[in-house]
Amino acid sequence: MAKIKHTKNELKAQREALRRYERFLPMLQLKKMQLRMELQAIDAQIAEKQAQERDVMDSVERWVRLFAEDVSLKGLTKVERILTAESNVAGVSVPVLRNVIFSRGEVDLFETPPWVDDALEVLEQLVQGRIEVRILREQHRLIAEELRTTSQRVNLFEKVKIPEAREHIRVIKIFLGDQQTAGVARAKFAKGRTEEFEESGVMHGLAEADGVEVAS
Repeated sequence: MAKIKHTKNELKAQREALRRYERFLPMLQLKKMQLRMELQAIDAQIAEKQAQERDVMDSVERWVRLFAEDVSLKGLTKVERILTAESNVAGVSVPVLRNVIFSRGEVDLFETPPWVDDALEVLEQLVQGRIEVRILREQHRLIAEELRTTSQRVNLFEKVKIPEAREHIRVIKIFLGDQQTAGVARAKFAKGRTEEFEESGVMHGLAEADGVEVAS
């Protein structure tokens, strides 16, 4: 336990610290819960995107024989720009996908089969889905990092700061109580000695008046 001063000012400071910790703790606990819910939501979105990709891949099976034709799709489509923005999630700044812009090369309508356009659509859909998953994973990473930090703060307040402040208050109150008790005892003792001295002085005065010697 940290060394503290056993004074009324320190007692006041510890009480203020305890009130501050107890006020902040519920907010941290709420943030921790919100971050966990956001992670669960992101996990669900990732799972949904991956399921969609599997569905697309299953639907592509009907293209397999067509892809066997001597037709190259290379260079016919590519990602030109990925547009993102920043969003605040439970106090965490995370990237969000706005749009994926593709650029297509020239397609010779006479030299390529009619299914090429549909194939390019499928490819772009798969690429966009993977970009979405990549950004969702980055969101997950940032929020998980904030969750770790928030959890550490919650544990610090719950297991260290609040119990420590309460213990400091208890120790200081005991010390001040003992000091007060000792002060009262000293005051009573001093009063008793004063009364004894006063009484002794009165006895000496009476004895002198009567001509009797009083031993001191």
